[in-house]
Amino acid sequence: MDAEKPPLEILLCAPRGFCAGVVRAIDAVEQALNLYGAPVYVRHEIVHNKYVVDALKRKGAVFVEELDEVPDTSAPVIFSAHGVPKSVPDAAAGRNLFAIDATCPLVTKVHREAQVHHKRGRHILLIGHRGHPEVVGTMGQLPDGAITLVESAEDARTLMPREPDNLAYVTQTTLSLDDTAEMVAILRARFPTMSEPHKEDICYATTNRQEAVKSVAPRVDAMVVVGAPNSSNSQRLREAAERAGCARAVLVQRAADLDWTVFGDISRLGITAGASAPEVLVEEIIDAFAVRYAVTVETVTSSHEDVFFPLPRALRPDAAE
Repeated sequence: MDAEKPPLEILLCAPRGFCAGVVRAIDAVEQALNLYGAPVYVRHEIVHNKYVVDALKRKGAVFVEELDEVPDTSAPVIFSAHGVPKSVPDAAAGRNLFAIDATCPLVTKVHREAQVHHKRGRHILLIGHRGHPEVVGTMGQLPDGAITLVESAEDARTLMPREPDNLAYVTQTTLSLDDTAEMVAILRARFPTMSEPHKEDICYATTNRQEAVKSVAPRVDAMVVVGAPNSSNSQRLREAAERAGCARAVLVQRAADLDWTVFGDISRLGITAGASAPEVLVEEIIDAFAVRYAVTVETVTSSHEDVFFPLPRALRPDAAE
């Protein structure tokens, strides 16, 4: 049978898939279910992946968009990895809810930076995407008007802050490295006294996954990014592949979403996965290609990751004793 199939070499990007913040957030929901039983309420998708969310629902997690959907309960209420505005934990405390914050520590770092700049009297420029939960959460750390959102190079060029000599910038953690570098360069040129993060805000996982894609994309005929359409880091991977020279770059959630007309005559395929996409979905995609092609798989590693974040304190093994 394989003799009749066209050969296909798959280059698997590494690192790919789950990052330490996503692992911590998913583990937080599972550990809350282990310690306290169902239901466990989760405000917003714990991570942007339908497969992960559906699996947690089957175990007893109840996902809500806002706290007012949570009944008066002693069950845990978990905040997603993307972070939340300050008003959310305040509202939870006002209702005596058992709130557990699963915000990624690297997002919390951005929140703290913004708070420090605000205390020092600086106006903050936040480079990010309007409406993304992480941006909503970061802007919600400070009073209205304390942060200005910068979404594009055009925004960076035309922004007219009230105190141009008293600025600081922070960024969403899941942005395009190239887009962000362009915006920062424009802002630096316009506002040379602007304060900068001590360490890059774009997280290690976003950076590493984009660099892996950039190394593979010029070598392949097509690239599949496994991830959700509402996942910022997954969308940026697709864009990075296109920019690096792969004209056929697609973002899919599952093998069933593959449009086979896109692939046709390819002989080499790149595959990666966003930071909230589980490896089982990568394997599903490879299996789908193996039905149609005689597949060989090679992993292309651009960096190694060993980052680990401990669970929120309320969920550590001794918490329920």
